[in-house]
Amino acid sequence: MEDRFLKNKTNKVFIIAESFYKSFDLPVVIARLFNTYGPRQSARAVIPTIITQLLNGSKEVRLGSIHPTRDLNYVQDVCKGIIALAKSDKVIGKVINIGSGREVSIEDLAKLIIKQINPDAAIVTEDIRRRPDKSEVERLVCDNSLMKEITGWEPETSLKEGLLKTIEWFNNEENLKRYKGDIYNI
Repeated sequence: MEDRFLKNKTNKVFIIAESFYKSFDLPVVIARLFNTYGPRQSARAVIPTIITQLLNGSKEVRLGSIHPTRDLNYVQDVCKGIIALAKSDKVIGKVINIGSGREVSIEDLAKLIIKQINPDAAIVTEDIRRRPDKSEVERLVCDNSLMKEITGWEPETSLKEGLLKTIEWFNNEENLKRYKGDIYNI
């Protein structure tokens, strides 16, 4: 394995879990979740950032880089994926990706949300909101073929439907108060 792989703490946990499976037959599955979104998501994530700015009345959605792509998955689908893994003995000892296999750019994501909340709003990019070059992942899309093959799981919620459910949750006054749409959360 590459040294770069071993330097990542998450990957070290994978290796430790795998070693306990191989050494002691501990029934382990490593689930790699791709971008999960939905109600109660951290204010640091892009979807709550966009939604809260718009619901707080902003005519501009302030973002960093808008060209990177993400594989976005509604939280309910991800939970069903984890349950599918828990029910299958065929996944023991494996690393399994849970994701849609579809990618969307941050710009297109913002446009989808803007269309639902305030179609007149504009996207504004700000350098202060850009991730450092070495930390930005330009393209993140899941290969979920092993998950489908072993468990038959596939996401059920379309991006549009999941965003509508998420916007609905945020559009509740009590829920929206938990977030500060005018602050850039790092």
